[in-house]
Amino acid sequence: MKNITVRGRTFTGIVVSTKMAKTATVEWEYRTYLQKYERYEKQRSRVKAHNEMNAKKGDIVEIKECRPLSKTKNFVITKIIGQERLFLEREARLEESKKAPVEKKKKIVEEEEAE
Repeated sequence: MKNITVRGRTFTGIVVSTKMAKTATVEWEYRTYLQKYERYEKQRSRVKAHNEMNAKKGDIVEIKECRPLSKTKNFVITKIIGQERLFLEREARLEESKKAPVEKKKKIVEEEEAE
């Protein structure tokens, strides 16, 4: 691994994508308070991080801030903590839900053509 000095903020998140070369998209959730409604809302942040540790999709990682490595990369993965158990199931359900409305539309079109 290259000798990259780290400084500033540290976050723990889940690797969402590893499609780019030596880059991973890391996401984490946090809560913010809405004073008007006296409630909390969930929000999430996504950043690009340098991935020389070969973290895979669904891994829980620790990232630290460093100098800009590219236009969007300002973080480095420093430690792979473990594997998110439900991540792959959640991804599969999300893909399935995207396909369901398309299949419904196809059935409706086929029924109209049959009439």
